[in-house]
Amino acid sequence: MAETGFESPVERRSFFSRGLAACAAIAGIGGLAAQAQSLPQWKPIRHAEDDWLNLPGKHRVVFDSATPDGFGLRLLFCGNYYVVHQDAYNLKNNELAAVLVARHHATPFAFNDVIWGKYGTILGQLANFIDPKTKQTPASNLYNAADYGALNNRGTTIDSLTKRGMRIAVCGMATRQLSDAMAASVGSNGGRVYAEVVANLVPNARLIPSGVIAVTRAQERGYSIIST
Repeated sequence: MAETGFESPVERRSFFSRGLAACAAIAGIGGLAAQAQSLPQWKPIRHAEDDWLNLPGKHRVVFDSATPDGFGLRLLFCGNYYVVHQDAYNLKNNELAAVLVARHHATPFAFNDVIWGKYGTILGQLANFIDPKTKQTPASNLYNAADYGALNNRGTTIDSLTKRGMRIAVCGMATRQLSDAMAASVGSNGGRVYAEVVANLVPNARLIPSGVIAVTRAQERGYSIIST
């Protein structure tokens, strides 16, 4: 067939079909975008029980710990958090909000030496934790022992961080379970031991309903999370 320089009717129909399909696709994308914009944005419900998380600070972070080793590492990381902000950003301690969550097997390290001195054997067994120096269950909270030097917190103690402003959220569910076990080990009552534990938390510690809930609530209130 001779070259005429004009498209055939079939070619024209193909061209228009492709064009219409492209327009429809673009319109579909635009429609979805408009629909997404019209949907209401999801916002978490606020509960008064979590208002303790409304801490002053230009930056907010929550350190989640569920094991003895994890608790020690979070102490180390939290220490770095304060030091670097001070040295590199010229921020003071009161300009930072830091919360350490102690839950599951990390919960006993929110208890002071009164509790560890009395119930250290059962706490060490329950948390699967021994003194790396003596190879025995400890009779004190080793993560609050200055210059101990044998743990992964590298000497960064609970007291040194709470003096900077760090808060500790203590899992209430785990505390009740631990209290029952401690009570059974000495022939006492779980409720009585629980009250004893609550009266002997480490400084700046707060008993909360659940460690898991505290971690999620903190993120809903603008906290970054460090969990590894």
